[in-house]
Amino acid sequence: MGKVICTGLGPGDPDLMSVKADRLVRTSTHIAYFRKAGYEGQARRIVNGMLRADATEYPMEYPVTTEIHFSDPEYNRVMAEFYEDWAEKLARLAEIETVLVLCEGDPFFYGSFMHLYTRLRARNVVEVIPGITGMSGCWTATGEPITWGDDVLTVVTATMDEDELTRRIRDTDALVVMKIGRNLEKLKRCLSAAGRLDTAWLVERGTMSDQKVHRLCEAPAKVPYFSIAVVHGQGRRP
Repeated sequence: MGKVICTGLGPGDPDLMSVKADRLVRTSTHIAYFRKAGYEGQARRIVNGMLRADATEYPMEYPVTTEIHFSDPEYNRVMAEFYEDWAEKLARLAEIETVLVLCEGDPFFYGSFMHLYTRLRARNVVEVIPGITGMSGCWTATGEPITWGDDVLTVVTATMDEDELTRRIRDTDALVVMKIGRNLEKLKRCLSAAGRLDTAWLVERGTMSDQKVHRLCEAPAKVPYFSIAVVHGQGRRP
């Protein structure tokens, strides 16, 4: 009998994978990963050149990404069917084989695997290997500590309601904003309203070969999905 293992691959640089993740990637014969239709997929790109020649790959292609807003009931219906379908496929495979699911960052931090995990854990043995989060790679790329002393760190997504996002930004010491993409202009408005725009940084594709770090107010009009905004805390220090 096999099992399902999900391993975090870290923020993007293969050198930042854990020793355990590296070993699993290089030795597994069944590899599954999420991707947008027509794309290689970020998780798969991280492990280029590392897989066994005889490994069987299972690309799990999202049926929708941004074509339907996540608040639309149709989005929830389509995505629920997608996760149910792949949970069933992986469960059947895990009855006889061990399958490795790749996840950029950490699987339990905004990772798509969580939706499979909640469907699989009552049916199969499921193991989760943590990884360095994307946000950790991004705030390190700015060259400044993210928190000092008693600073409170808040992690939000740019997909939130604008008023709520502004409130969260205003009420924290240090800030990380995930899932920016086409929400960049909204995020700028929120940061400006909260008086934090001038101290915010934007990191595109943190730790990857094409990483870019900007002051957020100087960022280009369009940024990739794998972009994270950072506002550093300025708290107590000796």
